[in-house]
Amino acid sequence: MLLLRHGQSAFNAAFNVTRVDPGIPDPALTEEGRRQAAEAARHLETQGVLRIVASPYLRALETAEIVASRLDVPISIEPLVRERAHFICDIGSPRSILARRFPHLDFAHLEERWWPPLDESEEVLSERSRRFRAAILEKADWRRVAVVSHWAFIRNLTGRELGNGEVLRFDPAAPD
Repeated sequence: MLLLRHGQSAFNAAFNVTRVDPGIPDPALTEEGRRQAAEAARHLETQGVLRIVASPYLRALETAEIVASRLDVPISIEPLVRERAHFICDIGSPRSILARRFPHLDFAHLEERWWPPLDESEEVLSERSRRFRAAILEKADWRRVAVVSHWAFIRNLTGRELGNGEVLRFDPAAPD
């Protein structure tokens, strides 16, 4: 599968300069983030992607939409690939708001408040990564799936730290 870290968000733009949480719940992409998503989409055009799995955070959904529109593939929402709940930006948008903003996507399987309390432990994140890994391996097309996710989730799953808009091929069947 291909892992794509979402494009730069308003949180990333501020935090990367100050290293202080700017207090922006569920931030959207910046113009630079939209550019990064478009660049990732150009890269993914040659990878045979059949579908996109996206985190329910705005920054991931916006990234997924940019990529999906270029590749003409569907998007499904998977809360297992969300960010580790640690900063204010990890407070999500309620399901009802997401459904209104993205009426063509299916959020019916999400709770209204789908994100956990802040300060999610590394152990909980690791368990979530294991659950996702097992679930994606049950899908026959996993090799042709692009997953739009986040820094901490991707780091936990792969051991690699990706920059905004960076793509990584990952084999969930490979031993840890």
